Amino acid sequence: MTTTAQEGPTVGTPQIGVLALQGGVAEHERMISSLGARARKVRRPADLDQLDGLIIPGGESSVIGRLIDLAGLREALINSISNGLPTLGTCAGMVLLAEWIENPAPGQRSLGLLPIEVRRNAFGPQVDSMELSAGWHWPGEPEGRIRAAAIRAPEVIAIGAGVEVLIRASIGGVPRILGVRYENLIALSLHPELTGDPTAHRALLALAATVGEPERLPAR
Repeated sequence: MTTTAQEGPTVGTPQIGVLALQGGVAEHERMISSLGARARKVRRPADLDQLDGLIIPGGESSVIGRLIDLAGLREALINSISNGLPTLGTCAGMVLLAEWIENPAPGQRSLGLLPIEVRRNAFGPQVDSMELSAGWHWPGEPEGRIRAAAIRAPEVIAIGAGVEVLIRASIGGVPRILGVRYENLIALSLHPELTGDPTAHRALLALAATVGEPERLPAR
């Protein structure tokens, strides 16, 4: 990965797409750029071509889901992610990736790619938003910390086979699962892009560097 002041990122710089239909897009773009990668807004299926990774941001998951259908992106997203595109989902992005939603909005559909069950708005309304520091358990690495915001955050209430827990925290005296990894997917209940903590975005870039082009992974 190389850059020059005049030319900007050069060939070989990872390109990370940010689903830009609704929600916190700019914050993720700034985080990706600060880590030396290029950010690209994803608003139509062709925007997924040649990406090294993808971020599905926070927002309102039921609204983003409807906009995905209106943009004709559902099938393209499912195919790209299923074929190995490293993907980070934050807050609403976690809900959209999950296979099961305990309390979906009327007519809400997720992408159904991550074998977890989530509960939307598990920690109260927006006025109950909080910032927290929690343990970060990335497989094979020493335990770290991540600082992030919880805004109408979902909670993981069940995980399927092969899902690794990245973040646990006690909220209201109850242990909660707030971050998971499954194959090429990272999903957080939280918003690290709002606190400037690059831990999860670095993990996404590391996955992108390991995986390379999506077609190198077998389809699930």
